[in-house]
Amino acid sequence: MNRKQLIQQIESFRKSRVITYLTGDRQGPVNARIAMDIIPLISKQLRTIGKTDNIDLFLYSSGGDTMVPWRLVSMIREYCNKFSVLIPYKAHSAGTMISLGADEIVMSDLSEISPIDPSTANIFNPQDPHNPQNKIPISVEDVMAYFDLAKNKFGIKSDEDLAKIFNKFVESNPQIHPLALGNINRTHNLIRILARRLLKSHKFTLKDEEIEKIVDYFTEKLYSHQYFIGRKEAMEDLGLKTVISAKEELSQTMTGLYEEYAKEMELGVLWNAENEIGINAMQNRKSYKIAFIESLQLSNYFELSIEYRKQQINMVHQTPQGPIQIPQEQVSFKIVDQGWK
Repeated sequence: MNRKQLIQQIESFRKSRVITYLTGDRQGPVNARIAMDIIPLISKQLRTIGKTDNIDLFLYSSGGDTMVPWRLVSMIREYCNKFSVLIPYKAHSAGTMISLGADEIVMSDLSEISPIDPSTANIFNPQDPHNPQNKIPISVEDVMAYFDLAKNKFGIKSDEDLAKIFNKFVESNPQIHPLALGNINRTHNLIRILARRLLKSHKFTLKDEEIEKIVDYFTEKLYSHQYFIGRKEAMEDLGLKTVISAKEELSQTMTGLYEEYAKEMELGVLWNAENEIGINAMQNRKSYKIAFIESLQLSNYFELSIEYRKQQINMVHQTPQGPIQIPQEQVSFKIVDQGWK
């Protein structure tokens, strides 16, 4: 079956209207992140569908802008009585935040969500010594864990000793500007506020203590951004009452739809500039579909076009007689066009 037939089948199983949103997570430049540019596109999808009882968001993403989930969830809720997220495989970070805002999170055995602690990178972050034009991202949870280690593992309690610990941190090499820490604290607080608001947006209200337990788990208690959570753990250990197991037929259809997108987006295919240019070619231009937003009525995809070119550069090699320059072929690439279509 093609994508439209699979979407139609999910709608039949779920008695819902389905919107798909997928962002590619290949290595190199051919990937996409959850971003604010989807809001007008999903708004158009919602206006085309109109107000209805049930809307399902079929979601695959490794994360992105943490400001998007609240804007997206609150907009979708204007068009339905019940909002659900279907996770065929990955819904990490900002994808997890979107899922926390759903009345139902439908998961198969393959589905996974993750902690929602972001990394921050602004002008006050340390400079990357290997690439001075870039800043080193700082994980919110790494900073929190550092001070947790000092206070709770080493028993440092006095204000004077904590001040010394703080100074050691900001004087590290590369140096961490105090305003970078301020940005981390602001981001940490913001994520907790957004997570609470998303959980409080449910059709059936959760108790405050249930909300706090879930927020604590996803922002602080899982300790690694690479800790991926399956449906059993989400339901039994994290207390996510909104998680339900997809029945076998629905699970197979969700996986089938994901696999159709995976083929189109070449998910899982290693990106390498030398392979992309092609054998014996000196230059080439290729286009990639790196994100999709679709329903039965409308289809949008984000296309990225890259130009590849072979060129010779002189590499310096050390020899017993001294350094010599040896010409070597290298493939350079540049993005020449990108946008939603």
